[in-house]
Amino acid sequence: MTYVICQPCIGVKDASCVDVCPVDCIHAREEDEQYYIDPEECIDCGACEPVCPVDAIFEERAVPPEWRADIQRNADYFLDGWR
Repeated sequence: MTYVICQPCIGVKDASCVDVCPVDCIHAREEDEQYYIDPEECIDCGACEPVCPVDAIFEERAVPPEWRADIQRNADYFLDGWR
């Protein structure tokens, strides 16, 4: 299972998670409103979760029901060629 960044990140876009990721799997373009975790690169270490200042990062199975759509939105971001 991968980790997912959910809606609380929108508009905040704090890079604390990027700084602690050991495999650099958290990405965003300048114009993006939030960061996204590449599910193909994520090693499920969980280092990003405790440093998020807005509690927006969840292990995929633990994403709250109100943010379940963020799982697919995160995956779609990378399918659409984020770069």
